[in-house]
Amino acid sequence: MANTKNIKPRHLEAEGEMDYDFVNDILFFKLKNREYDFSLEFQNMVIDVDNEKFITGIQIFEASEFLGISRVNLRAIPKWQFKSKVEGGVIELRLNYQVEIRNKIYEKSPIIIQENRSGLPSPQMVQTI
Repeated sequence: MANTKNIKPRHLEAEGEMDYDFVNDILFFKLKNREYDFSLEFQNMVIDVDNEKFITGIQIFEASEFLGISRVNLRAIPKWQFKSKVEGGVIELRLNYQVEIRNKIYEKSPIIIQENRSGLPSPQMVQTI
């Protein structure tokens, strides 16, 4: 078994951007100025990976149903952060965001976990600032 104690984690922080396609109900989070090289498809989402093998974005299809939030409220997310972690054969995606519903702000923090079948390097951490 390989010794992983001395492997330095790969870490990337970058400014991010978010977009929501109201008509098609697709929520998109991505790092700015990072071009994707390939995509990984899971149940109702696509994860974008750059040429350095960092996760740089996520698209969630049928986002209102998946997140349990109306399309109208997904249009105006005032504050958000996207984080990903690859470790121990698992891809973990964390979305931290706020939605405003009837003039009240709600914090949401869904965690999405998928098996790392694509061989993304581990350990690594990506987050937007």
